[in-house]
Amino acid sequence: MSSSDIFISETIGTAVLILLGGGVCAAVTLKRSKAFEAGWVAIAFGWGFAVLTGAYIATKSGAHLNPAVTVGLAIKGGTPWGDLPVYFAGQLLGAMIGAVLVWLAYYGHFKAHLSDPEIVGEQSGQEGMVDRAAAPKAGPVLGVFSTGPEIRNVVQNLTTEVIATIVLVLAILTQGLSDDGKGVGVIGALLTAFVVVGIGLSLGGPTGYAINPVRDLGPRIVHSLLPLPNKGGSDWGYAWIPVAGPLIGGAIAGGIYNLAFA
Repeated sequence: MSSSDIFISETIGTAVLILLGGGVCAAVTLKRSKAFEAGWVAIAFGWGFAVLTGAYIATKSGAHLNPAVTVGLAIKGGTPWGDLPVYFAGQLLGAMIGAVLVWLAYYGHFKAHLSDPEIVGEQSGQEGMVDRAAAPKAGPVLGVFSTGPEIRNVVQNLTTEVIATIVLVLAILTQGLSDDGKGVGVIGALLTAFVVVGIGLSLGGPTGYAINPVRDLGPRIVHSLLPLPNKGGSDWGYAWIPVAGPLIGGAIAGGIYNLAFA
């Protein structure tokens, strides 16, 4: 498989992943959406279906769609280390493209939401109540694009992302194990989608379960660049956690696999 095949496949697959995953966040968050306030269960299943769709589209490259998965597979020995930069580049570009597509699909809803006096008033009130230099800078629609903690504690937040990503990557790495040596084949994408739903329902509460560095970083970059009035900040002080946590978790999962299953 050539580098161009990897890059194109990962870019398109990750773009679809973020389009559908970010899309369900937009649907639940934006006030004029038909799915407004549909709840966490809708978000968890929406992201699961997003993973399923993106994975089937990106089968040519192995459908990593996630640097943490790529790292875990490299440690396992299934992905050459020299291919990692190509995977990472495609995944990050795809995540940014997907975030832009969410903005385009919900363009009018973003405009209506961010011009709503109640939303704008809440944002202004929060900024006026706290020291701007010390306040977490997360705008009212940042959750459409990236994750954020409910309780801001570096150790807890990082630990949560590490644990959740270990579950995800270990589940992916062990899919190839079976008595006949053939593994689960194409049904693996469906199993991974259910794992993502399970992680969202069980471990997503504290941080919003990034479990994928580009899922958070790419859309956060797009949020910072988009011309959205009253969008607020992009919370760059927190941004390293949903990048570092999943990468650490992916590496640990690869190590666990080699120790316990190889």
